Amino acid sequence: MEKVDCYFIGQIARVQRTFTEDDVKRWSLLTQDFNDVYDPEFFSKDFGRSLVPGILSEGLLTEAISKELPGGPCVIIQKELVFIHPVQIDNTITAEIEIIDVNVQRNWITIKVRCRNELRIDVIQGKIILKLL
Repeated sequence: MEKVDCYFIGQIARVQRTFTEDDVKRWSLLTQDFNDVYDPEFFSKDFGRSLVPGILSEGLLTEAISKELPGGPCVIIQKELVFIHPVQIDNTITAEIEIIDVNVQRNWITIKVRCRNELRIDVIQGKIILKLL
């Protein structure tokens, strides 16, 4: 069992990934989400590169939580995210999570989350509350 009191405000973890056309194709097959904004032939005519589904980009936050901080069993109690800027195929996204509150009585930690592209433009911002198990 994780002990919430071993975490502290200001702890930071980061993960990074470059999203490819194959990632989006696998996502579309898994979810049956075939929106034209994910189709390189349709969307690239106007915008250069097709988009990566927002929830796929958001998955980097879950990766950072499960692998880095807290890195142990936990569940999301609350999630507030704003998708500020689109992610395109071949963007390299860095997810950063930072502990902003530790609630020892409830065994919760609150993290501030942010995803940025390789140009350091924020694409996702928000807050997540985790209950450690």
